[in-house]
Amino acid sequence: MATTERAPVAASSPPPSRVWRVRLLTWLLATAAGGLLYVSFPPRTLWWLAPIAFAVLGAALRGRRLRSGFALGFWFGVGFQLPLLVWIGSLVGSLPWIALVVFESLFLGLAGALMAAVSRMRGAPVWAAAVWIAVEALRSRVPFGGFPWGRPGFGQADGPFLPVASIGGVPLLSFVTVLAGLALAEVVRRALRREWRAFAVPAAVLVVAAAAGPVAALVPPTPGPAERTVTVAAIQGNVPRLGLDFNAQRRAVLDNHARVTEQLAADVAAGRQPQPDLVIWPENSSDIDPLRNADAAARIDEAAAAIRAPIQVGAVLSNGDRTTSNAALVWEAGRGVVDRADKRRIQPFGEYMPWRSFFRLFSSYVDRAGYFVPGQGPGVTQIAGVTAGVAICWEVAFDDLVSDSVDAGAQILTVPSNNATFGTSEMTFQQLAMSRVRAVEHDRPVVVATTSGVSAMIRPDGSVTQATGQFVPGVLVERVQLEGTTTLSGRLGALPEWALTVVGVLSVIIASGASQRSFRALGVRSSDRTGRGEDEHG
Repeated sequence: MATTERAPVAASSPPPSRVWRVRLLTWLLATAAGGLLYVSFPPRTLWWLAPIAFAVLGAALRGRRLRSGFALGFWFGVGFQLPLLVWIGSLVGSLPWIALVVFESLFLGLAGALMAAVSRMRGAPVWAAAVWIAVEALRSRVPFGGFPWGRPGFGQADGPFLPVASIGGVPLLSFVTVLAGLALAEVVRRALRREWRAFAVPAAVLVVAAAAGPVAALVPPTPGPAERTVTVAAIQGNVPRLGLDFNAQRRAVLDNHARVTEQLAADVAAGRQPQPDLVIWPENSSDIDPLRNADAAARIDEAAAAIRAPIQVGAVLSNGDRTTSNAALVWEAGRGVVDRADKRRIQPFGEYMPWRSFFRLFSSYVDRAGYFVPGQGPGVTQIAGVTAGVAICWEVAFDDLVSDSVDAGAQILTVPSNNATFGTSEMTFQQLAMSRVRAVEHDRPVVVATTSGVSAMIRPDGSVTQATGQFVPGVLVERVQLEGTTTLSGRLGALPEWALTVVGVLSVIIASGASQRSFRALGVRSSDRTGRGEDEHG
């Protein structure tokens, strides 16, 4: 990158009060940008606010030093995740919620620092967007299996970028969303400065990002085995009360789902509903282990006999020691369990507690965490001759788990979830949006079955054909076309994410090398650098 030689100039330091005023203003700006990103997420359909949020962040980061970039990225993370994850506070209290927000915001602080490092390179929006994906890849994996909640792509279920998921999955969808915002910031900056010669490149990048969704929609999936249709029913039995204590009435939850299933059977007999080929119950629909409790087994069997179809039951199973398993059991009347898929990625601080004795020092809720153990296998069940991919609750947020199920032959995806735990929060809508993105990513119909809503039927194009309300019993019955196609995203797997990660890392290395060469050319040590005025105050 070309540099302009100039002699070092001794500049007087601005008053400390002014420095702090400027810092606070920039931090507030970054926090507000994070708030815009939050507002772009479901249950709202303001997807277009996400690029604007990244435009503001990109403009604030340009030319900053690493320290300033870290601070701006961190406060952007706080502004985004504090309201996005408020449902965690309603579950376990304010301290764990704020601790999680602060910890996850450290990752976004890292993203801000590295995005600032590449912000003066030619084509900076591309490199900075790749840096964002690299950091997202990191926080989606560490610690304790990662926390991929809140990736920008998950907020685009109602936007025109959505078809990009069929090409490169959630990583490419997030990349395009971030890139559009960063390119927009650069276009506006150059237009305001009337730098028309340099205007064309960021404008072209913005056009490419904006066109990515419509172009991706033109790429057909690879045909698979002969398609067929089945009738699927999703049961929402509702719960006696919300929050962690809903499990105190475990038998009532089981009875609710059995009763609603039997009501569906009566409607089928009366001709008001079609006969389902398979029925999906949500996670925790039987927290009484039916493999050890004869009454629970009998109640499930009665429901399966009434509906004359196998039921995929969300059950909590005792393993004979202190541990338990969160499982999806395929139950056939008179036969009991004929197949099973256990939850493979269990939730830290909820289903199990890492470092239990240490975290007990900070919250008494530690002792309410379970002793669940992860399951094995690709997460599929065979039910009524259908290969169903099972993503239990927050498993739908993990790219590899859903991909494993599709690679194992899943023709339909089921997302059984227990959203009653999280009360009346936005969590259920955030999770529903993830399921919609997964439908497009793999060209599969998705059935979301929850204890208390929102349950939904989702087409492979991500559209919701039916949905229940919250905190009421509900039944969804739909004729579903099974898919055996393969999207480009399915063929590429994790390659787009790794490719973008490599691009992001290399761009940081190149920017770092260019910065050091520039300082040596000026005869200035990096430790003596004061930078531009905007960097001094950032």
